[in-house]
Amino acid sequence: MRIKAAPTRGNFMKLNRSRRLARKGRDLLEQKRTILLMELGRQRERAKSLLAEAEALFAQAYRDLQRANLAQGLDAVEELAEAVPLEEGLTVRLRSVLGVEVPEVDPLDVKPRPVYSFWATSGALDRARRSFREVLILTVKLAEMESALFRLAQQVRKTGRRVNSLEKVALPALDRALREISEALEESEREDFVRMKRVQSLSSE
Repeated sequence: MRIKAAPTRGNFMKLNRSRRLARKGRDLLEQKRTILLMELGRQRERAKSLLAEAEALFAQAYRDLQRANLAQGLDAVEELAEAVPLEEGLTVRLRSVLGVEVPEVDPLDVKPRPVYSFWATSGALDRARRSFREVLILTVKLAEMESALFRLAQQVRKTGRRVNSLEKVALPALDRALREISEALEESEREDFVRMKRVQSLSSE
């Protein structure tokens, strides 16, 4: 990138202002990237914790399901499972982190109203239902976390590209243009000084 500007004091002042703005913009973007990286790291730690919790919870839920199948019979459990309604009570809100909209899901009720009769069912089925409800709640949290991580990582990359563009393209081009104008102005001043000296020497003769 090369900036073409006539070597005038007006252009020098204009480019100098642009350089100050570019440096300020670079510093602000660098701060933004640092904060986003901190938030991304915090979310990653939370994601690791949730994944470890999910692994244990899924294993427990399937163990509870196996016990319910043994206690009730596979066909009975499948029939009762079909009576469970789809979850439609999800409320997603957006939280802004330096302009990045990160989703947050309102927590679901851990103990919803039973959808089957307690007649001819067992405690094993109740435990399986509760375990899979916890699995659903954790799955929602994991989806929320995945979306947040993706959006934050995307913004970190975008901010990094802008910082690099200012650092490696715009600022060096402005510095080079200012240097060229400064050198041209100094050269012009020297020529004016030499001409003035000649005029003075001629007028004194």
